[in-house]
Amino acid sequence: MDTRTPATIVLGAAPLSVADVVAVSRNDAPVALDPAALAAIATSRAVIDELANDTRPHYGVSTGFGALATVQIPVEKRQQLQRSLIRSHAAGTGPEVEREVVRALMLLRLNTLATGRTGVRPVVAETYAAILNAGIVPVVHEYGSLGCSGDLSPLAHCALTLLGEGQVRVSTDPHDAPIPAAEALAAAGIEPLVLAEKEGLALINGTDGMLGMLCLALHDLTTLLRSADVAAAASIEALTGTDSVLAAELQALRPHPGQATAAANMRTVLAGSGLVQRPAENEFTRVQDAYSLRCAPQVHGAARDTAEHAARVAAAELQAAVDNPVVLPDGRVESNGNFHGAPVAYVLDFLAIAVADVASMSERRTDRFLDVSRNHGLPPFLAADPGLDSGLMIAQYTAAGIVSELKRLAAPASVDSIPSSAMQEDHVSMGWHAGRKLRRSIDGLASVLGIELLASTRALDFRIAAGAGEPGPATAAVHALFRTEIAAPDVDAFISPDIAAAQRFVLSGAVLAAVNTASGEALA
Repeated sequence: MDTRTPATIVLGAAPLSVADVVAVSRNDAPVALDPAALAAIATSRAVIDELANDTRPHYGVSTGFGALATVQIPVEKRQQLQRSLIRSHAAGTGPEVEREVVRALMLLRLNTLATGRTGVRPVVAETYAAILNAGIVPVVHEYGSLGCSGDLSPLAHCALTLLGEGQVRVSTDPHDAPIPAAEALAAAGIEPLVLAEKEGLALINGTDGMLGMLCLALHDLTTLLRSADVAAAASIEALTGTDSVLAAELQALRPHPGQATAAANMRTVLAGSGLVQRPAENEFTRVQDAYSLRCAPQVHGAARDTAEHAARVAAAELQAAVDNPVVLPDGRVESNGNFHGAPVAYVLDFLAIAVADVASMSERRTDRFLDVSRNHGLPPFLAADPGLDSGLMIAQYTAAGIVSELKRLAAPASVDSIPSSAMQEDHVSMGWHAGRKLRRSIDGLASVLGIELLASTRALDFRIAAGAGEPGPATAAVHALFRTEIAAPDVDAFISPDIAAAQRFVLSGAVLAAVNTASGEALA
């Protein structure tokens, strides 16, 4: 295990990357504010201070919010205005959101503050950074964001912490109870804030929750889509299919980049296999493999290209200053609609569609292993003693149930809109909900791929025992990995732990590491 302290992520010096978001949210990398960013924050704050003393109303500075933007607030009540905004918007309910999502949410809000376009005081950004570095994680709930005017409720729960209010977690153990924010701040030596004009809006007006979930999903899909290539190739091998359809010249006839990458990965996995069919011309024992085998590069490639598009959207968002109003470089303070989550919501939904389809194809390959009319000489259900034993019969049910759920989760959230704020916010993105769906989808894909590899590694035992040939080095390495925790086929045993281990091997990258080591090259 790597116990080195992660490198500090400096905000304001350069755009954040997906890797930076993962480093802070999952690996607790510390953050720091670039001195130039603090100077820019101070410059824009001076503009807000000047407007705060103006007799004319300025939205977010000396007025109410949303549909109450026409109500001018006297100077003596503006601190109360900020407190009321945060308290009233911290209206979440339902299950707690995962620690890594909350940390990503906080990092990305701090990243916007560091642009110097929001008008907060430097102390606000510095306090936010201190809370992140102290490992204080606000309690944020599943429901509360419509993905327009930003992820208002989730961000408001985070903003409460800056005020020393609400509940937080300071332990990574989910069984430990939350504690009051005031207590956590005191223990960390962090002074609670009293917010000034404009700062409440700046703390809650962003697409940070949905963007954080997109970044985490993209990171996970980098592993999962490569693992899908491994699983598909391993199934071709264990079902004694052919790798001829993976030839580079065939893939080049349809020049989608993701398809070419997927096929190349599958060729690498199958190199040296003694089980795949590589007959001389006109000597195929099977004319064609089923679509779930033959068309895997096309489906996996389309998913890869979808993820590449989503990554471009994420890269643009990671450079954004999402707030309303914003302080422009020339000192103007302007209202805008950049808080609308549509760009992120669309790709979150698009990824959920791709994930569901990759999982659906994987489940079909698993099913082929269990059916004697289609598995080319393997025992029914891959059972050691068919009839007495059921083998992987119900493991396929599990995969099928997950795939059915993934299809439901693929229904887009972003096509829905429920008007709010007395029709002032009359079109919303539902991007937060698209992100929540995608997280469940990714967990499901890891399980489905794990079950497919459970089947292919089990099938290899039967092929080897029958003297049908030896697997290639890459698939042999995956087989050896699985046998470190999952027994070879024998009398039926408790299978749920095997499925959990298989999912862990996939999601952790252990499957990829085994393939990369055995093949001598990293899958793309």
